[in-house]
Amino acid sequence: MSENTEHSSNVKELSLEEAKLELERLAAEIAEHDKRYHQDDAPEISDGAYDALRRRNSEIEARFPELIRQDSPSHKVGAAPSEAFSKIAHKVPMLSLDNAFSDDDVRDFVGRVRRFLRYDPLQGVLAVTAEPKIDGLSLSLRYEAGTLVYAATRGDGTTGENVTANARTIDDIPIKLNGTPPDVVEIRGEVYMSHADFRSLNERMAANGGKVFANPRNAAAGSLRQLNPEITASRPLKFFAYAWGDMSRLPADTQMEMVRSFEGWGFVTNPLMKRCESIDELLEVYHRIEEERVTLGYDIDGVVYKVDRLDLQERLGFVSRSPRWAIAHKFPAEKAYTILNDIEIQVGRTGALTPVAKLEPVTVGGVVVSNATLHNEDYIKGIGQDGEPIRGGKDLRAGDTVQIQRAGDVIPQIVDVDLEKRPGTAVPFEFPTQCPACGSHAVREEHAKTGRLDAVRRCTGGLICPAQATEKLKHFVSRNAFDIEGFGDKQVDAFYHDGLVMAPADIFTLEERDKRSLTKLRNREGWGAVSAKNLFEAINQRREIDLNRFIFALGIRHVGEGNAKLLARAYGSWTAFYEAMTQAHDRAGDAWEDLNNIDGVGTIVAEALTEFFAESHNRDQLDALLQQVNPSDVEQVSVEGSPVAGMTIVFTGSLERMTRDEAKAMAERLGAKVSGSVSKKTDLVVVGPGAGSKLKKAGELGVEVISEDAWFERVQP
Repeated sequence: MSENTEHSSNVKELSLEEAKLELERLAAEIAEHDKRYHQDDAPEISDGAYDALRRRNSEIEARFPELIRQDSPSHKVGAAPSEAFSKIAHKVPMLSLDNAFSDDDVRDFVGRVRRFLRYDPLQGVLAVTAEPKIDGLSLSLRYEAGTLVYAATRGDGTTGENVTANARTIDDIPIKLNGTPPDVVEIRGEVYMSHADFRSLNERMAANGGKVFANPRNAAAGSLRQLNPEITASRPLKFFAYAWGDMSRLPADTQMEMVRSFEGWGFVTNPLMKRCESIDELLEVYHRIEEERVTLGYDIDGVVYKVDRLDLQERLGFVSRSPRWAIAHKFPAEKAYTILNDIEIQVGRTGALTPVAKLEPVTVGGVVVSNATLHNEDYIKGIGQDGEPIRGGKDLRAGDTVQIQRAGDVIPQIVDVDLEKRPGTAVPFEFPTQCPACGSHAVREEHAKTGRLDAVRRCTGGLICPAQATEKLKHFVSRNAFDIEGFGDKQVDAFYHDGLVMAPADIFTLEERDKRSLTKLRNREGWGAVSAKNLFEAINQRREIDLNRFIFALGIRHVGEGNAKLLARAYGSWTAFYEAMTQAHDRAGDAWEDLNNIDGVGTIVAEALTEFFAESHNRDQLDALLQQVNPSDVEQVSVEGSPVAGMTIVFTGSLERMTRDEAKAMAERLGAKVSGSVSKKTDLVVVGPGAGSKLKKAGELGVEVISEDAWFERVQP
C-alpha cells in the first residue's frame, strides 16, 4: 500500500454513492493497517498517514451518518451507554468446567469418559485436545451473516453483560469474519492482557495518579467493563478464541478442526493447543506447559482437556453446570516456575545488604510476582540459618529456572531450582564485600555471645552511605511513621539527589527554603503550583505527631511499631524517653534496668536504643528535627479508683484464668505498668503455677506477691 493517503476529492463534494464506496475502501484499508501494526508488528505507513485515514473516515461519516458501516473504524471507540450495561441471554449457556488438581484426577477423567461411552480400546484411540487455560475474562461473540452483532460476558452462565461497544475496540476481535462462515456463529474465548502491556498500563496509571491493578486478569476485566468504550480502546486488550455457542452449522466434526476454522475466520487461537492420543501424552503436555508458563508473556492457570470428536461430546452431554467431555487441570495455586533473571543487592536503612531475585514476571496466587526475597548470602548458597542445607543444597544463579512460592501476603520465596535447565553460562553468585551504594566495607559482624557470624552483611559507611540515608528518609515518611501524603519513594530519591532533603529536619524547612530559592518546587518537572502547595500543606499537618509514631519514624534498629508503642506507653513523653535513653548509655544503673524491665523490650532492643542515642550525629539530627515538630505526650487513661494505678507489676508462672497478653492489657487499662522482670521498683508480682526465678527474686527484694485469684479479687472487688 502506498504511503500517500491523500485523496483529491473533498468530502463536501462526494455524492452518496461515492461516499458509500469510500467508506467501504477505508474500512478495509484501516483494518489491514491495524492487523499489520497490532498483530504482525510490521506497519507499512507512518502514524500521521494512519491518522489521516481515520480522520477522513470520520468526516465522511459525519456528513453521511446513514452510511455508517457495522465494521466502521469509528466503532473502535463508539459511544458509552448512559447507564449500566444491558443484559444479553446466551442462546447456549456458558458453563464452567470441573477441575482436576493431580495427574490421578486426569486419569479418573479419561476413565469416566471411557466408561460412560463404553469405549473399547479396540475401537481406536480416544483423542483429547489439550490447551492452556487462559486467566482472563470469558466473552461470547455473536456474528450473523459474518458481521459482529453483539458481545456478552459470561455473567451467571445464562445471562451476561452487553459489552459490544467495548469488544469492538479489541484488535483481536474481527468486526467482520473472513471466508464463508455459517450464517450464525457464536465464538467464545478469553479477553486477557499480556504481562508487558499490564506493566505499561500500571506505570501509566501510577504516573497519572490512578489506581493500579493487582494482576493482568483484573486489568482485563476492569478494562472490558468500562462504561466509556474510549477507555477500553486505550487499554491493550487481547483475545484468544477457543470455543463456540450457538452455530447454524458446524464446519468440522472435531474440536481441533473447529478451532482451526476460527483461525480462517480471522480469530487468534492458541498455538500450544495439541491433540493427544493417550493419558501420558496429555500429562506430558500439561507439565511442559507448566514449565513454559513463564515464557508465554500472559497468564494461564492450568490446561484444559476436551474430547476431540464432537459426536462423542454430544453423547457425553452435561452434568449439572459442566460438560462431561471437558475438564480443567489446574496448576498449584501458590507455586509457579519462572526464570531468575538477576540477583540485585539493595542497601537498607540499617546498612543491611539484602539480595533480591529479579524474576521473569509470573502470577502466583492471583498476584503478579517479579521479585522475591533471597534473605542473605548463605540463602543464595543453599545454606539455612543453622548451617543445614536448603533446596537440597542447590545454590541460585542468574539464568536458573526456579520455583517460587507465595502464601497469603508473605513475600515470595524461591523454594527450588531445576538444575537440568541451568544454562551452561550460569556462574555462582559472588556476594559483594563492598557496599554497592558507597563503596564502604560490608562486613558480617560476629555475635559477642555465640561467636557466630551474623547472617546479614552490613555496610559500614553509616551517614556517608546514600542508600542508608534515602532508606531512612523513606521510612521516616512512611505510612506508620509520619505518613506525609505526596512524599513517597520517588520524591525522597529526587529531593535527596538534588540536595533538597538530606535529613528528616530538611523536610520541614523545605517550604521556607523554597520561598527564598530561585528554582521553585512548582517549576520542577512533574510538579506544579497545586502539587507543590499540597505537599507543603501535608508536611505542615505532621508537625504534631504521636510519640509512638515519632519513635518508630527514627528508624532505630529492632524498634518496630510494637516496640515503639511499648516505649511510648512506658515513658509517656519525649522528654522522659530521651533522658532515660541518654542515661542508659553506659548500660548500667536504674535507667538501663528500667528499660530492660519493660515487658516486651529485651536486651537486643535496649542495646540498639542506647547505641542510637550514644551517637552525637543522631542527637544533632534529633535536635534539629525537634525544632520543627512536636511529639505529643501519651494520653493518660483515667484510672480513678484503680487499686493498681501507677504500680509496676510482673506476671510470672502459668496463668490459668487469663493469657499473659490479657493480663498485661488488664493491668494497663487500670493504669499500671507491666514489667518483664523483677527489680526494686516492682510493686507487685502475680504468680501462677510453675513460677521460678522471678518469684525467688521477689522474695529477696521483699516485693509483694499474690496469686492469680488474689489479683482478680484486688482489681474486681
